[in-house]
Amino acid sequence: MTQYFTQWHSYFMDADRILEVLAAIVISMVIGMVTGPLGGNANPLFWSVFSGVFGGFGEKLDRAHRPKADLMFRGFMLGCVMMMAAAALAKFYLYILTVYPSYEVVNIVFLTLLLTSGTIWFVLLKLYFAMDRDKVGEGAYYAIARTTRINLASGDDYGITRAAMSLSVKSFDKGMVAPALWYIIGGFPAACIYAALAMMSWRFGRNGLGSGFASVPLALEKLMGIIPSLLAALYLTLAATFTPTAKLHKGIAAWLGHKNRAPYEQGGAPLSAMAWALNVSLGGAVQDLSGKPLKGEWVGPEGATAQLNHKHLRRAIYINVIAHILFIASLLGMYMWSSIL
Repeated sequence: MTQYFTQWHSYFMDADRILEVLAAIVISMVIGMVTGPLGGNANPLFWSVFSGVFGGFGEKLDRAHRPKADLMFRGFMLGCVMMMAAAALAKFYLYILTVYPSYEVVNIVFLTLLLTSGTIWFVLLKLYFAMDRDKVGEGAYYAIARTTRINLASGDDYGITRAAMSLSVKSFDKGMVAPALWYIIGGFPAACIYAALAMMSWRFGRNGLGSGFASVPLALEKLMGIIPSLLAALYLTLAATFTPTAKLHKGIAAWLGHKNRAPYEQGGAPLSAMAWALNVSLGGAVQDLSGKPLKGEWVGPEGATAQLNHKHLRRAIYINVIAHILFIASLLGMYMWSSIL
């Protein structure tokens, strides 16, 4: 029985990839904090590249006057093309490594393209210091607006803060935990396919409130992302234990019931965990970059305030950093457990 369990574990998870993930996380933290977002986009660089290649074509296909069924088919076809391109890119990269063997550092560098952490902290801290000095101009929130694809110029400081706090959660989920876990499980092909679906959901999904063009990619991304999303929510909930003024029991309450919780497309369990742990109200109605209104759900406990300031943002940054530390600690635990097996 022990031998069977060991073989199953080896088939399901490659322990050597855990160390590569840990190194890639550290690099993404350090380099991201030094350079900041490239072109104002704090999402993984892989998203930016695929968005640049396929985004314009997708915009031409996503026409509001088209029937929903037609838009869903178009989105399905584009999603298939993007997934095949992501898988082909990963396979070609692996083939090159077999022909021209190299050190693991190449794998680590390539993996960092699928992750984001330091760039997110960079843009959040930039906004925090601007709010602390009461000098919130467009430059303070430009990267947040572009990364979230929300028109923050049409809102107030409260809305900007809510968007920034939501970004800290969603990036941890889709730009850190999910690609890292899929890389450990399936290597570059699985991680790249997930990243392609996450990019398409970000670019065209409009938090699940779009025309239907991204319905199929959103469903596929949810299929691959639901377990990592629950894990990210668990890390954020546990991080409340070490975050000033955050309440662990409220974070746990976010896992119970269905009232005032975020749908998966709008942040899901991770966003609910942060909102409840910090006793704030996140989400709400926003405008996308084209000016189209998006009536998102309000997320948080009853009576929680939505008038958030830089102090709330500081706690969100704190809980995000602690969640990263807990994630790293769990990966180290997984590696040690794998070594024992």
